[in-house]
Amino acid sequence: MKNTMLGIILLAIMATPLLSHHSFAMYDQSVTKTMTGKLSRYIPGSNHVQMLFQVLDNDGKPMMQNGKPLEWGVEMGSAAAMARQGVTPKTFPEGTIFTVTVYPLRDGRNFGALAGLLIKCGTTMPKGGCTKETGQSRQSLVGRSFNAQ
Repeated sequence: MKNTMLGIILLAIMATPLLSHHSFAMYDQSVTKTMTGKLSRYIPGSNHVQMLFQVLDNDGKPMMQNGKPLEWGVEMGSAAAMARQGVTPKTFPEGTIFTVTVYPLRDGRNFGALAGLLIKCGTTMPKGGCTKETGQSRQSLVGRSFNAQ
């Protein structure tokens, strides 16, 4: 009986982090932010892919904050789910320019969850910016991507 009770308590303690992992309460889902960036790191994970990037203006120049390039990150679906949509380290190598819409973190840090728009534009900024119209049609992911809502 004592071992059974200990087992139940341990199971409850271990299950709590697993359930809380998928909460998106830390993201402000009433706000979206769309920006274009140059990929600096693609981090595949079994739970979520993360892409870290420098934010660019429409001419492809890095936007600055406190004398340094402005950096952001975006969390997406699992590596397997994103690969099914054509988003992999091979298709998004370092230096790839893309536009993304995110739900930003509530605490103001430069990070967000993918909010349904991810457009790949190659390694040079297209004239007029990285948009649905200028993105590479095979790699433009609109409406099929991970969405935190």
